[in-house]
Amino acid sequence: MVTLTIDGMKVTVRKLSSVLDAAKKLEVPIPTLCHHPELSPFGGCRLCIVEIQGMARPVTACTTIAKEGMVVTTTSPYLEKLRKTTLELLLSDHPNDCMVCERAGDCTLQELAYFYDIRENRFVGEKRPFIKKDENPFVEKAMEKCILCGQCVRVCDEIQGVSAVDFAYKGFNTRVCASYEKDLDCEFCGQCVAVCPTGALTGKMWAHKGRQKDIEQVDTVCPYCGCGCNLTLHVRRNEIIRVSSREDTINKGWLCVKGRFGYGFINSADRLTKPLIRIAPKKHSSSSAKHSVKNSKLQTPNSELFREASWEEALDYIAKRLGEIKEKYGPDSISGLSSARCTNEENYLFQKFMRAAVGTNNVDHCARY
Repeated sequence: MVTLTIDGMKVTVRKLSSVLDAAKKLEVPIPTLCHHPELSPFGGCRLCIVEIQGMARPVTACTTIAKEGMVVTTTSPYLEKLRKTTLELLLSDHPNDCMVCERAGDCTLQELAYFYDIRENRFVGEKRPFIKKDENPFVEKAMEKCILCGQCVRVCDEIQGVSAVDFAYKGFNTRVCASYEKDLDCEFCGQCVAVCPTGALTGKMWAHKGRQKDIEQVDTVCPYCGCGCNLTLHVRRNEIIRVSSREDTINKGWLCVKGRFGYGFINSADRLTKPLIRIAPKKHSSSSAKHSVKNSKLQTPNSELFREASWEEALDYIAKRLGEIKEKYGPDSISGLSSARCTNEENYLFQKFMRAAVGTNNVDHCARY
């Protein structure tokens, strides 16, 4: 453990902790654009600069290791002037379209510009044009808004292990792109979208659906598998317009493509919302039965074969039929198939029901490699 002083307050942190980690422990705010607690230090945005006693010039807090007896100053007129200048340089070729940007109100760059009261920019010069639009199905790329923080590159490499994007070219022409500037073709987990601090990366499904006003946030659990990832549903007018996940949850904000983008089924017209009970077929004469078999290939299942029922009726019907089958043919005539989408607890209850209530070991699950 090491003890250092930050803005006159002493704090003790583990060895190899950064100055930024120590400041966060004291809840001392230091602005950042390229830092993420789950990613390796980058030091690219230069906003987290601090002054350390004995050092000739300011250093980045995210890449500087805390040492015993270190005395740190996180804010001063000189530091704030440097930070504001850095922000102005970042905004010098940034599109001024916050009014129609999908990330307005949820953009770290916009918040910092507000905090430092940047209304006009002293630095006017060449802008980086990005005309080509990526034709991938999920991620909207507006790379003219990219500030080269590198969070998307690091999360793709360090968290997902995919390395679908990286830095290309040099100097003013540096950009983040897929190999040979082709369209993004990856797992589409959307981690890059989640960590992007600007409007450079957003979801195509979110476009013009709503930003912050009149948006209700509902915390829930992902329905796709038994991992139990936490979701935050962004709801407007009783419709889910996008999905995110908070960093303080069990999945640390990371989601797969299904959890982040696979919510279209919720408002689908084909979604079942009530239990259905199959209608018993009418008995036919032998001639009509032969005719029915002959033309069976032309017949397709439809809603006329089922009727809607309440949950109480459906469960009573299932219990009755299972009891009749067990009494007539024995418990081993019944088998159960569980689901990998359920939690461990739910699957445990299901196998216990099959073994203890029904009395059979004929129970399996659908999870297969």
